Amino acid sequence: MNQQLQKWLPHLLVTLFFIAASLLYFAPVLQGKMIYQSDIVQYTGMAKEQNEYRAATGEEPYWTDSAFGGMPTYQLGADYPYNFIKKLDKIIRFLPRPADYLFLYLIGFYILLLVLKVEYRMAALGALAFGFSTYLIIILGVGHNAKAHAIGYFPLVLAGILRTFQGKYISGFLLTAFSMALEINANHFQMTYYLLLLVLVLGVVYLIDTAKKRTWKHFGKSIGILVVAVVLGVLTNTANLIATQEYVGWSTRGKSELTLNPDGSPRPVSTGLDREYITEYSYGILESFNLFIPRLLGGSNGENLGEDSHTFDFLVSQGVSPSQALEFTSSLPTYWGDQTIVAAPAYIGAVVWLLFLVAVFLVRSKHKWWLLGGVVFSLLLSWGKNFGVLTDFMIDYFPMYNKFRAVSSIQVILELCIPVMAVLGLRELALKETSEEAKLRAIKLAVLILGGLGVLLYFMQGTFDFMSASDAIYRQYYGNELVNAIVADREAIFQSDSIRSVLFVLITALILWLFVKEKLKQNGMILILGLVMLLDLWGVDRRYVTADDFVPARQMLKPFSPTEADLQIAKDTSRFRVFEPSIGLNGARTSYFHNSIGGYHAAKPRRLQELFEYHIANNNVGVLNMLNVKYIIQENEKGQPYAAINPYVNGNAWFVDSIKQVSNPDDEIKSLASFNTASNAVFNANDFSSIKLKTTYTVDSLASIKLVDHQPNKLTYRTNNSNEGVAVFSEMYYPYGWKATIDGQIVPHFRVNYALRALEIPAGSHEVEFSFEPKVVKTGSRIALLGNILLALASIGGGYLCWRKKKI
Repeated sequence: MNQQLQKWLPHLLVTLFFIAASLLYFAPVLQGKMIYQSDIVQYTGMAKEQNEYRAATGEEPYWTDSAFGGMPTYQLGADYPYNFIKKLDKIIRFLPRPADYLFLYLIGFYILLLVLKVEYRMAALGALAFGFSTYLIIILGVGHNAKAHAIGYFPLVLAGILRTFQGKYISGFLLTAFSMALEINANHFQMTYYLLLLVLVLGVVYLIDTAKKRTWKHFGKSIGILVVAVVLGVLTNTANLIATQEYVGWSTRGKSELTLNPDGSPRPVSTGLDREYITEYSYGILESFNLFIPRLLGGSNGENLGEDSHTFDFLVSQGVSPSQALEFTSSLPTYWGDQTIVAAPAYIGAVVWLLFLVAVFLVRSKHKWWLLGGVVFSLLLSWGKNFGVLTDFMIDYFPMYNKFRAVSSIQVILELCIPVMAVLGLRELALKETSEEAKLRAIKLAVLILGGLGVLLYFMQGTFDFMSASDAIYRQYYGNELVNAIVADREAIFQSDSIRSVLFVLITALILWLFVKEKLKQNGMILILGLVMLLDLWGVDRRYVTADDFVPARQMLKPFSPTEADLQIAKDTSRFRVFEPSIGLNGARTSYFHNSIGGYHAAKPRRLQELFEYHIANNNVGVLNMLNVKYIIQENEKGQPYAAINPYVNGNAWFVDSIKQVSNPDDEIKSLASFNTASNAVFNANDFSSIKLKTTYTVDSLASIKLVDHQPNKLTYRTNNSNEGVAVFSEMYYPYGWKATIDGQIVPHFRVNYALRALEIPAGSHEVEFSFEPKVVKTGSRIALLGNILLALASIGGGYLCWRKKKI
């Protein structure tokens, strides 16, 4: 018992240290505050209706009316039955947010290094290097929680795979199965996809190593075990996976059926996102050096320079009060790279880089090659359009690569691989078997490369103009002299951070030299190195995420305040939609208070997006009418919002007297520009060959449809019409899960006007009901239950075998 306690005590102490470090960095959470995350504010607006429905009924709606005219909630935090992995994840992430994600970074990376046979003190050091990498902290600051969540499980998935290849089949299988289940449950498939690319690189390296050593039996057994583990991990998430896959085809991530652009020009055929959209956030080749020098290209679009800046001095010299000048300099566009928006540099740390290069010269194991491969591959892919040969190949030929945008985010792979490699280099320095000469040579070469790079870039500053695309706006409003002051600040930032990184390189090299020369003990070296590394990383992180970013919890739980326009609209108790042109389709503020045709999501409903591009953006009020947009929030001459009522709105549903039949999506969407949606409908007969409609219907003055009950996932109407008719409903047509009934009998419904539901209703008075009962949730949940049972049985069986082996 004492031996077991001694074995586990260091790991327990490290875990407690990680908890303390996570809480210390995000200390305001201990006061009940929450970090202000812009993306989470938008999510709160999007998810309010479903969360309120869940709280009121205890049921999951799986559909929301509050955004984009209606959409599934599969990517809005929907809860699925039998999602036991989600409960396990909540146990692991027990700290208040965002300290929970930082803890996940640290503990997962620590376990990965332990699997790589790294001594626990060095493993803890490596975990800090990974966890406090600037990009990983920044995504917590802006609210990319799903991304952080998925990245946090990267190390555990790799640990399971490596454990299996080490011949520890049972523990490797279980760790892979659980970590893969947790990884998929994090619900950021782009990050999981990038992890898969790294695993492929790892697999190629192990395959080559297997071919050299001819250990095919072990390799085949390991692959078989890992395949089963991954399948189990996937099965536990079946409901989410198949629901997401179903929605993807209906969203902007799926293939558009249109062949023409709004201006009539040919539309490029694509099975995924537009190439320009995919590569919009392409990392610059020069910009890549900010992985070593943090603000090489200025830092961010909103850098806080304070009073120690050229801009502050200039403003004060022009008679601006110090307080106003300080406020102005609190967010300046110092970034002068090519990307549209940059919240912070993806700084890895000068200390980590030096250790990484030491590893390049010292490490001889196969791990070196898959880690280096991951670094190079991810860096080249992050360049996007700046390295078009590789990027175009991946978009055109690599499965699913064209489903994801912001290619620069693949740098999360190198941000994982470099700290791993760095710690392996540090471990090599500690080995007695490695000669002192080889160690000193590796340190010397690393210093020459990194230090030389820093000095070279410093003296190259004369070749840069430090100009940004944003300067034109500042020049227009504030004049050339202010822009010149900002440019001077960019140059000063360049100089100071270049010197900063070189100094950290030299300090780190000195620590390593003292250790190799045995003038510093290993424990002392790790402690001092850890402090220097934290000083380096923490210092950069604090430029972008600080205690000032935390707000009272109520401000995040209720992030939007109603305007006079919102209060005016709230007095109307009927059911309708609201459009806020100043937000368009890219903000969830409106969705927080009303049913909206806008929203905030990376995968919008494709047909609504196309309606916006073809008609709403061109002021086609007829499309707003058919979407039941009763109020349009506009601004008066004083910039104050007011609610303008739309007197021509069609309402929740209506009978039409004529059907225009077309044969393709282009004609379907174009037709909306030329007829009255209140009395006419356009129908694509080729998409609904089983539906036979007449071209004209009789609609008398007494015909009516009234919405008598509405919930997000269920709508009930009463109809009265002396003639057979076609009713159009101001609801988005979604081809899966929605069931229509007339007087309790299931009937087929179809799509008209490119995006709306319609139904042929017989003469007389009837009750019409639409209910959302997605089969993917029922089917997926049953499969997920089976996956959970199999995983539980595998855990019990694996635990028994391990116990029996130890007993024997």
